[in-house]
Amino acid sequence: MNSMAIEMLVPRYGIAWYPWAVQYFFLIALSYATLWLAVPGLILGKKAWMPTARIAMLACVSTTLVGPVALLADLHQPLRFWHFYGYPTPWSWMSLGSFVLPLYLGAVVVLAWMSWRPALKERSQASDGWFSKIAGWLSWGHWEIPRPLMVLVGLGALVLSLGIMVYTGAEVAIVRARPLWNTYWLPFAFMATGFIGAAGLVMVLNRISQARNVIINRQMFSVMIGACIAMGFVALTWFLDGINAVDGSVAIAMDSIKDSEQWRATALWGGIAGITLFVIAIILRLRERLWGWGWLVGLLALHVAWMFRWVVLMDVQTVARNSAGYHNYDMAFGSYGLMGILGTFGLWIAAILLIDLFIPWRGNEARAITNKTSSSSDISTGAPSHG
Repeated sequence: MNSMAIEMLVPRYGIAWYPWAVQYFFLIALSYATLWLAVPGLILGKKAWMPTARIAMLACVSTTLVGPVALLADLHQPLRFWHFYGYPTPWSWMSLGSFVLPLYLGAVVVLAWMSWRPALKERSQASDGWFSKIAGWLSWGHWEIPRPLMVLVGLGALVLSLGIMVYTGAEVAIVRARPLWNTYWLPFAFMATGFIGAAGLVMVLNRISQARNVIINRQMFSVMIGACIAMGFVALTWFLDGINAVDGSVAIAMDSIKDSEQWRATALWGGIAGITLFVIAIILRLRERLWGWGWLVGLLALHVAWMFRWVVLMDVQTVARNSAGYHNYDMAFGSYGLMGILGTFGLWIAAILLIDLFIPWRGNEARAITNKTSSSSDISTGAPSHG
């Protein structure tokens, strides 16, 4: 019997999504999650949540403005974005998202303007040069905004944020060629880790903005613990679906990475980071005297949220689809790699600084912070204390 060797040549395809996509999914998740963190204070009028709502609104606006920039960069040819509107495809989640995203951005900006307008009007009456003039232009007159109108805009922004949650998760989860993506649990994982990162971001901004409000940290610890529990439930259910063959794509996904040391190390690191964050959050939530360390926990939470998206969007693309084994991905130094990541974060920081410079987003708390800083300065220079 003659034996024949059949040689099969399989083309190797490059990755479709670059780190720009990680930046977009990370920033847009922080955006919709911080919007929801602002709801109790801005929409429901709970005074205990107003300090958190102010910082959450700052985080929401900055990430909402910068996130779409990363998305445009990921298109490789940013000027072709108009194709989404010139040639709409209603059956595509990405196409639907291109219509939801601008509406969401507009709703967030209008809601932020409504919440900041009273402070802008007050600042426009001060005598500090161009800052007063800019505040006057931004406040757009002295008429009053009806409270029901602000609530209506806030509810509209929340509805649109649900659209962002669904489309960002669904556009990845529907890709059948990638079993690690093709699961209905992925959108829920994106949401849970988004709230973990959002709570961490609020705690970090609480520190660097000099607010240092312990009530904010207490509230964010509670949110973070709840989000960690939700993420743990999603991860456990995804794993059980795989080993019990309830979801075929999960079983295939687990089989595709079972022999990879890199993926085992990644899973171990992710598990350790998540459990560590959960345990520390519980310990600090129960010990009020340690709440000042919340910003460090916040940095860990941001790391968990960003790394989850990196693993899902980048590492998954290294698993070969048409052949055995894995493809190596070496992050480039230029705009499609490290510089793109750093540039996006730099733009985000610039947006926060510009908002902080021209908009009195703290409201009445700005005076308290100024007075506290002045008192500390007087004491440190030996000035007499009057009470």
